[in-house]
Amino acid sequence: MTQTTSDDRLQVAVITGGHPFDVPSFHRLFRAMPGIDAYVQDFENFVHDWGKVRRSYDALVFYHFHQATPEGAFADAIAEIGETPQGVVVLHHAILAWLQWSLWAQICGAPDRTFGYYPEQEIRVDVANPNHPITRGISSWTMTDETYTMPDAGPDCDVLLTTDHPKSMKTLAWTRQHRNARVFCFQSGHDDLTWRCPEFRETLARGIRWCAGKL
Repeated sequence: MTQTTSDDRLQVAVITGGHPFDVPSFHRLFRAMPGIDAYVQDFENFVHDWGKVRRSYDALVFYHFHQATPEGAFADAIAEIGETPQGVVVLHHAILAWLQWSLWAQICGAPDRTFGYYPEQEIRVDVANPNHPITRGISSWTMTDETYTMPDAGPDCDVLLTTDHPKSMKTLAWTRQHRNARVFCFQSGHDDLTWRCPEFRETLARGIRWCAGKL
């Protein structure tokens, strides 16, 4: 498991909105991650940045599902991504947010996000890159999750996890670089059926730390 010291705690914004979720279980998911202080907030609060802290987070975890392409300050907040090394994690349905916005597709490394979805599928997750810091030492596992059928990540992505489930895209997790920012996209993570899985939790925690340059 990921180990941290008391002076190595990461400050992480977890951005939600546009999709309901199991609030207590979602908070427990992040509270169980050693060395990570997660601040769950809706996209509006993230953009308005009342405490002037948006740029101070070590990493941003997007778990939102807004569809209307943002404008004004909302678009500007996303356009800032990559100006600094602040890490970015795109989790589950956030990959499918803003379907008509080319900037978000570019950040995700998924130019075509046409999709279908299948809840509560039992899938085998295979480690495609056992040498990456996020997946090193993690063995393949089976879990229950909502799957997406959509084209796989683009050619500039480093694929970490795959599946051969017939109702899922092949790539489940990948990394890429967006300007100065490390990006980790993780297609998994619909609800507590997945969040409670030890391998999922470890992979997500490592992904956050890697994006923040701490792994």
